Amino acid sequence: MPEQRELVSLAADLLAVLKQRRRRLAVAESCTGGLVGHLLTEVPGSSDVFVGGAITYDNQLKRQIGVDEGLLEKEGAVSSAVAEAMATGIRKHTGTSLGLAVTGIAGPNGGSEAKPVGLTYVAIADDDGVVSEEHIWQADRSTNKQLSAQAALRLALNRARGPS
Repeated sequence: MPEQRELVSLAADLLAVLKQRRRRLAVAESCTGGLVGHLLTEVPGSSDVFVGGAITYDNQLKRQIGVDEGLLEKEGAVSSAVAEAMATGIRKHTGTSLGLAVTGIAGPNGGSEAKPVGLTYVAIADDDGVVSEEHIWQADRSTNKQLSAQAALRLALNRARGPS
């Protein structure tokens, strides 16, 4: 399980790169319930870069940030396509340079054979497009949430360090 200070350090690294490149970030979170936003706001000065986000735990809120109903019905809320739509949607709704999203099944319930507990998708959207990653964690609910937040922050950091 990642330690709190390790996660905050990762968030600080992301914010520093974004500040240097004069980019802003918003998040759309489902299974992490606001943990990514919490980690970002643990860093003093985060408001220079982080504008906020949405906890889109329910599909109704995913639709409000621009996730298509048909996509939710076809792919399910826990899918790479929905994670990418969440990242794109939150970016569009906030006018930020980057949109970061996470959706998954933290557990211990809610999984299936096709979509097991621990399945998580993280996505990042920017001017170069949108990319996502799939992860399957095999831990308790709290640890799954922390690992998902860590994966989201790492994906955003890697993207932010890329060409601008």
